[in-house]
Amino acid sequence: MASHSDTLVVFFGATAGANGGKLGSDEREIILLVWQIVDLREKKVGKLHRCLVKPDTFELTEQCKEETGLTLEEVAKAEPLDKVLQQFQQSVSSELKCFGRSSYTLCVNSPLVIRQALHPEASKKNLVLPECFYSFVDAKKEFHKCCPNSGPVQKLTLSSMLECILFCHAYNHKISCVEIVNYKFDSGTCSKTEPVNSETVIRARGLPWQSSDQDIARFFKGLNIAKGGVALCLNNQGRRNGEALVRFINSEHRDLALERHKHHMGSRYIEVYKATGEEFLKIAGGTSNEVAQFLSKENQVIIRMRGLPFTATPQEVLSFLGPDSPVTDGAEGLLFVKYPDGRPTGDAFVLFSCEEYAQNALKKHKQILGKRYIELFRSTAAEVQQVLNRYLSTPLISTLPPSPVMPLPMLATQPFLPASSTVRDCVRLRGLPYTAGIEDILEFMAEHTVDIKPHGVHMVLNQQGRPSGDAFIQMKSADKAFMVSQKCHKKTMKDRYVEVFQCSTEEMSIVLMGGTLNRSGLSPPPCKLLHGLSHSPCPATRSPVSAPLLAAPRTPHSAAHTAAHALYYPPQPHLYMNMNMNYTAYYPSPPVSPSTVGYFAAPPGSVAAAVAAQSHPGAAAASLCSHSRVLSSGCRAFPTTLGSRTF
Repeated sequence: MASHSDTLVVFFGATAGANGGKLGSDEREIILLVWQIVDLREKKVGKLHRCLVKPDTFELTEQCKEETGLTLEEVAKAEPLDKVLQQFQQSVSSELKCFGRSSYTLCVNSPLVIRQALHPEASKKNLVLPECFYSFVDAKKEFHKCCPNSGPVQKLTLSSMLECILFCHAYNHKISCVEIVNYKFDSGTCSKTEPVNSETVIRARGLPWQSSDQDIARFFKGLNIAKGGVALCLNNQGRRNGEALVRFINSEHRDLALERHKHHMGSRYIEVYKATGEEFLKIAGGTSNEVAQFLSKENQVIIRMRGLPFTATPQEVLSFLGPDSPVTDGAEGLLFVKYPDGRPTGDAFVLFSCEEYAQNALKKHKQILGKRYIELFRSTAAEVQQVLNRYLSTPLISTLPPSPVMPLPMLATQPFLPASSTVRDCVRLRGLPYTAGIEDILEFMAEHTVDIKPHGVHMVLNQQGRPSGDAFIQMKSADKAFMVSQKCHKKTMKDRYVEVFQCSTEEMSIVLMGGTLNRSGLSPPPCKLLHGLSHSPCPATRSPVSAPLLAAPRTPHSAAHTAAHALYYPPQPHLYMNMNMNYTAYYPSPPVSPSTVGYFAAPPGSVAAAVAAQSHPGAAAASLCSHSRVLSSGCRAFPTTLGSRTF
């Protein structure tokens, strides 16, 4: 309704739980609504209306019974909230006609009844509130405007509210500040240079992973979130971690948001804590003009696509989405996420002009494009910015300076790392879904799980610290490994078939340094070390960063034998890594945690020097000491907790 300061509807409410200054904080339902019309111009007061509301949960706290004087029997006979709101509209409309008025202003003793009780409950029950509940006047604030030198207002009753209002009107005080409740959340972008007041930001935890910014805004319904003020947080793998940073228009709304700590979103309770402006900018702030241009179109629904083939073109994506979900402005409504060198990441964001088109697109979730299934889910402007920030800040491997060779003798002594052996008592799982965890692997292996060695599941990450789709499993014997490779090869896990190869721990190490393993056998890493070159620098024709995993040399063979076969050193006791290897760390299965195996690049000639050092223990010890500082500062640690199951 349009505001009309001469006609007020004084409104009051109570819940089945806490009331007063804590109204709405315990998520209890409304059980009482009271209203009365006041004509300030004619000094007339309308009839007092008092309606009980029937809650879904029949339970009243002792505090509620004491303050309202209501009993459970009375409340049980009442009408539900939607019926009472209809009565409110009808009675107010009829009385306004009697007063000769067509509009009014809603006046409350506290904004809590509107912001913390009525709007959240209506949102949960999918009720459409009358327009009048989106603007109101706070009687306490108006009284202090009229009489700024007066002391703090005591607890306002309906009668005392009327006295305050009439007192203010007697002094010709005009109601000028009408508080607004936003109809919807406006998405948008945030610049890293924009100042963000820390008194306006909260962190919400425990969100369902598929929650969108609109879902979060609905959880905080009644409170005004700043434009683009919802930033969903992502984990190291680029997936949502159940947290979000939310920025409100002022500190008052932030404080009310904190009162919703452990309120529910569906069946989940959400934790709400204070956060800082720096944290918000770190997640949502950006400097990309490409993102700003992409998101410049207002009122667009954003969908994120994951797992796209790296060769996918805009036309292929548009064809995949189909005519039922037309993209805004065609290819202009697609934003492919790329690394700084232009390589595609497999992620893209798509704009749709309406909810219907977005829903049609979401129906393509996990359908196939090329040879890959594509994940589609709702996204936000802040997530677009965050994903691009994350990938654009990813350092390129080719630009990293070469690190000194780092012998890691502790690898041979860690209890969870397998000793090098030619016994083929392991299996390699290749092509795992990136979301697969330990429990998924156990389910995949079914009855063969009992044949896994203790701590025998090793997940493999790529150079960006994300799941590579590979895992190595240590079995109790070579026969058990053979049986698994035969029974589980190309068995399906989460819509993807997984390849299973039998291997040894020695072959496992070679694969970790860049070699390949399939059912046809083992292929060597990019750089081969001949025994004849073991005490000389690598030839200039070889890449300076392509040294394989290296350990103590084998017993020398004849020159003719060496020329005929390119031999490799077993991975013990010292391991090294080249820059081109596929994996940077693998994770032991619990309970061994937290431990991470780090690998480091070998500069030109360092491999041969390390081989030579095998015959000079003193030199090797000196080398280890000289690099100890680099080891302590350069080893990147990743979290290794994958579950709590012991194998």
